[in-house]
Amino acid sequence: MAETTISSLQDLKAATSASANAQPDAPVYVQKLDKQGRAYATGKRKDAVARVWIKPGTGKITVNERPVEVYFARPVLRMVLRQPLVIANRSTQYDLVVTVAGGGLSGQAGAVRHGLAKALTAFEPELRTVLKREGFLTRDSRVVERKKYGRKKARRSFQFSKR
Repeated sequence: MAETTISSLQDLKAATSASANAQPDAPVYVQKLDKQGRAYATGKRKDAVARVWIKPGTGKITVNERPVEVYFARPVLRMVLRQPLVIANRSTQYDLVVTVAGGGLSGQAGAVRHGLAKALTAFEPELRTVLKREGFLTRDSRVVERKKYGRKKARRSFQFSKR
């Protein structure tokens, strides 16, 4: 009986020392879907806020109940919006439903990109490392600086005249 206690104590010490030397496990991300089988995320950029839902489909993108080609007429904005799908090689695998408000078109496209990247990680957690490496999961916090009193703009002074 005493021998089993000693061996079990030694086993316990060995197990604790092995676990103390081991690297902590990486966090495990799980798939988050709603009742309709969609993944949802909110993206932000400047003053724009985008709500993005993705579901398996053919690659159809709807922004504020309009096709993406109508809402974002400039090709550069559509390219920015699709970047997470292109990086993840999922361009024609998901349908997107987006509602976006606030800011201008450039900020809205950036907000949709941010929300799409977050929704992709909710749908396929293994894509997180790829999207994080490209910087799509990081919220760009730069906003317009406010105008100060006694100034023409945020920092620009009125023109000085000596005479």
